[in-house]
Amino acid sequence: MKKIAPLLLFFCASASFAQYKYPPTKKADSANIYFGVTYHDSYQWMENLKDTSVVSWFHHQADYSNAILNKINGRDELIAEWNMLDNLKPATIVNIAYENGRLFYKKTAPGEKVGKLYYREGENGAEVLLFDPLAYIPGKTLTVESYVPSFDGRMIAIGYSQGGAEIAHIKIMNVDTRQFLSEELYPTHGVECWTLDNKSVLYLSLKTADNTDANAKLNSKTKLHVLREDTSKDIDIFSTATYPELKMQAKSYPVVLIDEDNPNYIFANESSVQRDFTRFYAPISEFRSGHISWKVLCKPSDKLVRAMLPINGSIYSITYDQAENYKLVRTPLSNPDWKNAEVVAPEKKDATLEMFVRTKDYLLLHYSNGITDNLYRYDLKTGKTDRLKLPISGNVTIFRFNCYNNKTNHCLVSFVSNLKPTTEFDLDVAAESFSPSIFNSPMAVPDVYNHLIEKNVEVKGHDGVMIPLTILYREGTKLNGKNVCLMDSYGAYGISMSPYFFIYEVSLAVKNGVVIALPHVRGGSEKGQAWYMAGYKTTKPNTWKDFNSCAEYLIKQGYTQPARLSGWGTSAGGILITRAITERPDLYAAAICNVGCANAMRLEFSFNGPINIPEFGTVKDSVLCRALYEMDGMQHVVDNTKYPAVICVAGWNDPRVVPWEPAKFAAAVQNTSSSGKPVLMKINYNSGHFTEDKSVEFANFADQLAFAMWQCGHPDFQMKQ
Repeated sequence: MKKIAPLLLFFCASASFAQYKYPPTKKADSANIYFGVTYHDSYQWMENLKDTSVVSWFHHQADYSNAILNKINGRDELIAEWNMLDNLKPATIVNIAYENGRLFYKKTAPGEKVGKLYYREGENGAEVLLFDPLAYIPGKTLTVESYVPSFDGRMIAIGYSQGGAEIAHIKIMNVDTRQFLSEELYPTHGVECWTLDNKSVLYLSLKTADNTDANAKLNSKTKLHVLREDTSKDIDIFSTATYPELKMQAKSYPVVLIDEDNPNYIFANESSVQRDFTRFYAPISEFRSGHISWKVLCKPSDKLVRAMLPINGSIYSITYDQAENYKLVRTPLSNPDWKNAEVVAPEKKDATLEMFVRTKDYLLLHYSNGITDNLYRYDLKTGKTDRLKLPISGNVTIFRFNCYNNKTNHCLVSFVSNLKPTTEFDLDVAAESFSPSIFNSPMAVPDVYNHLIEKNVEVKGHDGVMIPLTILYREGTKLNGKNVCLMDSYGAYGISMSPYFFIYEVSLAVKNGVVIALPHVRGGSEKGQAWYMAGYKTTKPNTWKDFNSCAEYLIKQGYTQPARLSGWGTSAGGILITRAITERPDLYAAAICNVGCANAMRLEFSFNGPINIPEFGTVKDSVLCRALYEMDGMQHVVDNTKYPAVICVAGWNDPRVVPWEPAKFAAAVQNTSSSGKPVLMKINYNSGHFTEDKSVEFANFADQLAFAMWQCGHPDFQMKQ
């Protein structure tokens, strides 16, 4: 395996048949040879984001795209509608942390750009503002990325970032005085935990914040910082350097956890996108010994995923070992034996076990079939399991912070659907009683939003497998093939397209009569572990083929037609959308590749690439190299092909999908498409993979959706005269 240096440089203007005069794009055939096969890449030069000519190319593309997007009618109306809905939302409180009687949380008031950090003395105490991201650095909009209070509740470590970069500065605040200590930790991937004496914090340290450096996240370290000490004295507690005998991979994040509910142990995690856990533990007495004698808590072959909790001397986890829909098991923490673990909650054939959390006396178990969710409670004392009667139907949300005080049997439970916003309840698990949440009230939407229809069907895929498809449309919609339709899906990491009130899509359906289609493609886990593995690495083509099968169904059933159908893929969904349109360009009028992985063969050479190898593969393996080629949208762009209109979007500060991935795909389609339809490369210079700043977010999504609607011929989104 070797790489050939760039061969020939030349400038290529846009194809002569294109009506759009794009900024010229340089070609340089940087051919890469892997296992005897040559893969040509005319745009590999874009990967050098420090080259002034590359930066200039992006600016020209951004200016060109903005000039067109600003002329589309309906864009500003979308933003106005979303602002109206946002102002109708009550204040939203998330990520509650409870320590020593104090509650810490992030709260976003109606119309606010970003959330602020607050605390209370007890659930009903007066609210105190701790950190305002808009006021900390004058003129800058920051985002609170993470925060962890000390166990005594008197100090809090706060990680914040700017412009969607997600690389955090950590400052430590005295809660009583609301003053920061002098030290700052940077660059980091956030706060991990405090030591039990409340005098030190552990955090994940990165080598650099430079998102153009492919090695920046390799061999990262969990460091120990002692309060009020010089940060140069911070100690490497857990890393590939300090524990080479553990044979952790350089691309993984070495994470440490200290838990006051399990004060006799320290836990560590080799974290990556690989779902199967690799974890270690040791006696807490060894923490400051200079070298911890880590024992293996679990390894990937144990097939443990989704959640793990130590409780009362046992360790509980979800597994797919002999359980495609997952089951809950436990084993003694003193001597873990996962092969002979006790089954706590057996596999259900009609639903997958999504999550479990703990209250004082119970476990809450969340099950889903991808459309309908249920909750069960498991009594830690008696071992009895029963199903809870839910107050409403919808997608259920329970995470660790929902059961923020496990000294009680109360837990916050949220319900949301594709048609209804989130409603949160306080669940008394022991009494099986739901009452309105004291933190979050439901959003009251205008009556017009109550007239949508949701239909769930199954579509025969290319290989005969039945693919779930959710369709949303306005009452009275005629299936005459004339409707504009937006298809949106993902299909990676085992993440399902769970029901969610997504205002961007719902408002299009309500106000503009657009049909919204949500295919549950393989690569998610709507149908369990097998569904995930059927869209993973070598089986990844099922992901975009399922998407295309759903497009064919929508056309055949009269929901839409190719000239009025658009597809939307975000992040890893960039694989889905770029391969869907390169395989079947005839099915779509428009495609949105939003911060999308569009150049899978080069992914591992990017800032966030190495950590994603477990999900997508590496070119260093002959079989996986070919699988990555199949996933690579840019590699499948063919000259003189009638491609749909395309808008690619990148966040300049994106640490997950660097801007050159969608940019290379956009450049390739600009220079090859014979359809005469526009191909835009939009750059958000004030954002990353996403942003909490609603003013930026709303403008970004309005551009994407207005473009797609314009190209689908929607009358509300045509060019201004």
